[in-house]
Amino acid sequence: MTTNAPAKTATGIRFEDLPALLGLMTGAEKHGPAATSTLDALWVLYDRVLRVSPETVDAQDRDRFLLSKGHGPMAYYAVLAAKGFLDREVLPSFGGYDSPLGHHPDRTLVSGVEIASGSLGHGLPLAVGTALGLRAQGLTGPAVWVLVGDAEFDEGSNAEAVAFAGAYGLDRLHVVVIDNSSATHGWQGGIAQRFAAEGWSTATVDGRDHGALYRAYTAEHPGRPHVVVARVEPKENH
Repeated sequence: MTTNAPAKTATGIRFEDLPALLGLMTGAEKHGPAATSTLDALWVLYDRVLRVSPETVDAQDRDRFLLSKGHGPMAYYAVLAAKGFLDREVLPSFGGYDSPLGHHPDRTLVSGVEIASGSLGHGLPLAVGTALGLRAQGLTGPAVWVLVGDAEFDEGSNAEAVAFAGAYGLDRLHVVVIDNSSATHGWQGGIAQRFAAEGWSTATVDGRDHGALYRAYTAEHPGRPHVVVARVEPKENH
């Protein structure tokens, strides 16, 4: 991965410390590749972009982040621990019967988690609804971010969500697609082109390059929703 100068969080944890946090979570069903593919994208979002903190998780004007790729949440938990949303001491309990850290995130058990996720194809439609709901309330400040995997585009619900968001100009909606070449069908012409055809602003970057991710995340896109396709190594090489 390519990073800028290391940044420490309020907890004193840097990006370089995250593998150690990931290592605290074990188990046969941890979906390691699904976690490691998202680690850089999640870190840059929480470290430099999202306007939400442990103190503002219930604030009406907070940014919303929805993890659609919820079947491998260890990177998400590690970043949340690094940012103080949860105690790192709970990480070794991952997947345990009495643990709040399930194999899919649960919004009722983990502070900062916006949706319970894991079933592929649900997160993007939920993000569209969230952005539409905020607009209906006159809340134009909060940004809505959702992270999805490229394989989720095998689900028809995402095609409908992309078309709707583009047609309605949901410019507070942002999608991060982790592209590790795991889709069964794919989209003709590529992921970014399909979004562009529906009126979205698009960027495609190296999903391990923190500077490129930040620039893509913060690109101006007036009047249009925005997608960042973050390319990482193919799944079989994780």
